[in-house]
Amino acid sequence: MKPKELTIRGLILGALITTVFTAANVYLGLKVGLTFASSIPAAVISMAILSAVKDSTILENNIVQTVASAAGTLSAIIFVLPGLVIIGWWTQFPFWQSFFICLSGGVLGVLFTIPLRRALVTTSDLPYPEGVAAAEVLKVGSGTRGETKDETGEAREGLIAVIYGSVASAGLAIVTSTRIAAAGLGGFIRLGVNASTGYDFAWSLALLGAGHLVGLSVGMAILVGQVISWVIAVPWLTSIQPATLDQTLAAHTIAIWRTQVRFIGAGAIAVAAVYTLATLAKPVIGGLVSTLAASRAARSDDERDRDLSPRWILILTAVCLVIAAWLAFTFAKSSALAPHAVTLTLIAVPFVLIGGFLIAGICGYMAGLIGASNSPISGVGILSIVLCATALIVAVHPTPELRPALVAFALFSTAIVFACATISNDNLQDLKTGQLVGASPRRQQIALIVGVAAGASVIPSVLNLLAKAYGFAGAANVGVVAPNPLPAPQATLISALAQGVIGGNLEWRMLGIGALVGVGLILMDTTLGAMKKLRIPPLAVGIGIYLPMSATFAVVIGAVMSHWYKGRARKMPHPDRAERLGTLVASGLIVGESIWGVMNAGLIVALSKDAPIGLVPEDFKLAPWLGLFGFVGIIAWLYGWMLRRSAQAQRQ
Repeated sequence: MKPKELTIRGLILGALITTVFTAANVYLGLKVGLTFASSIPAAVISMAILSAVKDSTILENNIVQTVASAAGTLSAIIFVLPGLVIIGWWTQFPFWQSFFICLSGGVLGVLFTIPLRRALVTTSDLPYPEGVAAAEVLKVGSGTRGETKDETGEAREGLIAVIYGSVASAGLAIVTSTRIAAAGLGGFIRLGVNASTGYDFAWSLALLGAGHLVGLSVGMAILVGQVISWVIAVPWLTSIQPATLDQTLAAHTIAIWRTQVRFIGAGAIAVAAVYTLATLAKPVIGGLVSTLAASRAARSDDERDRDLSPRWILILTAVCLVIAAWLAFTFAKSSALAPHAVTLTLIAVPFVLIGGFLIAGICGYMAGLIGASNSPISGVGILSIVLCATALIVAVHPTPELRPALVAFALFSTAIVFACATISNDNLQDLKTGQLVGASPRRQQIALIVGVAAGASVIPSVLNLLAKAYGFAGAANVGVVAPNPLPAPQATLISALAQGVIGGNLEWRMLGIGALVGVGLILMDTTLGAMKKLRIPPLAVGIGIYLPMSATFAVVIGAVMSHWYKGRARKMPHPDRAERLGTLVASGLIVGESIWGVMNAGLIVALSKDAPIGLVPEDFKLAPWLGLFGFVGIIAWLYGWMLRRSAQAQRQ
């Protein structure tokens, strides 16, 4: 009898987990500008619940995490959609418009990743850190439930590894939430008369686990990006643009990084992404051909390599494009753009189709490279809004009367593409997990669509709740309860970009510099490859320039620790087992902090406090050093434990 996989109970459980993860992700994204991948904590919760059911399987658990991760990732739509409230076009989020934006874009994200699966998952050597981690977690659960034989005790050992990693990262995250230990250490430094720079080290064990999984090449590339950002670009730009009289050192340095240096990273990401897509053209076309060929093999019993049929792909794509056209037309028709509604719709639909597919490839590759949690999805949003706004001003002359409506239409159209990008950013991770546990891609793709629908039904209500309770920085915020609005950093930036392009006052210089940097990085990486040296992926360098240091510091440390540990593991009689142990501990590190992130977000929303379990004042002087001590101590203990366990396995 075939094991259960796509079940009603699995879909329902995934949808229920989705509600919690989506709400938490929406809040945290608006608060700090970052979201977390929900696939691993969803897998852990699924295993805990379904373990009470005798006939549950690893494949069914995989479906649950697939549904939950798709919906949790869709919450990144908040990097664009709140812009319509920030610019004053909306006062709230209309349910059906918001729902269909998320649904049409999200389903297209699923469909666009289908022909990419073979090129980017099956035949690719991309690390897929979260996809691999989720698979390891599912395998451990399978072994402990007795689904597979565990004569060597490796499944039990693996479960202990996941638990140790989870408890360690959750424990440190809980302690930092009390403020007794700080979550990081940051500051700003003056260099000479006008120049300045900064540092922001985050003691995040989840990011360290991600660094262990992505490996040394990506870690070093991110480090190069940080050097370009904080050692070269920030000091140079602050030296030639002195702070104003009312600006502090910190405010001036951060403003230069946010408004200029990040655009260098965005330009580098754009060039590197286009280059990557060009190099992937052949395998992507091969993936399309393979998909068509596999669909014709109707008698094949191998579900592990069968996607949704091309007929269903075409039908669903057409339905989504019709929805996108209806959304664009009705939006334009209800504004000052009514005379141009047909023209704008004819621009928006190809933008969604062509731009969405290209962005699906870019985001899928980036997620495979460094993980969905660390993928700079907002950088893709920046490039999308610039392209969309540019196309709109070519088609419709932006008179002063039309500019507000054009800005709103650009944000509206980009939101659909961005929904596509967010899903493709995560879907290939899920398909990688499925490949490693022997799942059916076709069934996973169905589950992904269910997950998108579940997330799309939750997001508008959560956004309206937060808009009423807190409001957004830069918005009118009429009738808001809380005194401090949510920063919504990406939505604020993307809104400003749309206004800059359509208003004709955007600074293109930094994007151009970033493009030149991207070309240089491609040449450098190609040269290193020819010399058989450590590669420095250009996309990862662009990511290092674009993301804040707090989001990348621990990734670099984890990559270095991974290289050191794997070197030690290769000298052991059972190197594969030792390396798997490292992967499981790293997976646990991501699990623990992610689950606490969900719980803490719930406490923050429920109690309306930034630090709901804070025990000491925010300026507690010992906190940064206690945080560093805990971070280093846990790393030393975990890696020491892994080496000792691997040594004991040799003697067995």
